[in-house]
Amino acid sequence: MGTHPDPRQRGFSPHKIQDFVGAPNSPLWTPLFQHPAKFYLTKAPLCAIISKTIELEGNGAVKLSTRGRYATRAMLELALRYGSGPVLLRDIAKSQRISGKYLEQVVTPLKAAGLVNSVRGARGGFLLARPLSQIRLSQVIQVAEGSVAPVECVDDPGCCSLSPQCVAREVWVKLKESTDSVLESITLQDLVERQRQKAQPPDPMYYI
Repeated sequence: MGTHPDPRQRGFSPHKIQDFVGAPNSPLWTPLFQHPAKFYLTKAPLCAIISKTIELEGNGAVKLSTRGRYATRAMLELALRYGSGPVLLRDIAKSQRISGKYLEQVVTPLKAAGLVNSVRGARGGFLLARPLSQIRLSQVIQVAEGSVAPVECVDDPGCCSLSPQCVAREVWVKLKESTDSVLESITLQDLVERQRQKAQPPDPMYYI
C-alpha cells in the first residue's frame, strides 16, 4: 500500500490534526498516515480513529461499488418493463448506459439468487423472477455487494481486540443498521413509482 501524503498538503489544519494525533513527531503521526489499517491496532484515542476514518480517508465510510449501483439500475430497468416479456441484455445496457460485458457479470449473481430469470431463444432475455413488490433493494444490494458494514468489525467483532470497549464501533453499527433499514424499506415497486413521477412533466404554472 502506498503512503498517504502529509495531511497538511491535503488541506487539513495542522493544529486540528494535532488535536487528534499529537504533534508531527508523535508516535501516532507516522502510523496514521503511512498505513491507516494499522492504526486500528494502536492504543490511539477513539477520537483519532473516528477522525482518520471520516476525514482523512476523504471518500466516505459507506460507498457502493459500481457492481451495486449497476445491479440496482439493471433491476429498475427490468421493473420498468415488467409484464412486457424478456428484455435483451444489450437493451438494458443501452438504456442504462452500462457496459454490456460488465452487465453480464452483474446479472449472473442476481439470477443465481433467484431475483432474475433468463429465457433462451430468439425472443429470449431477462425478466424479474418475482413481482415488483416482492423484491427489496436490500436483496439486490446484498447479492451485488454483500454486507454494507462500513468496517469489518461491525460484522466480525472478533477481528479486533478493542471491539468490546470500542465506542467508535457502536457508531459504525448504527450506521449499518440505518443503511439496512433504508434499503429494506424500498421495493422495486417503489423505485418504479418514483421513476415514473420524475418522468411526468411538471404542472403548468399560471400567472395573473
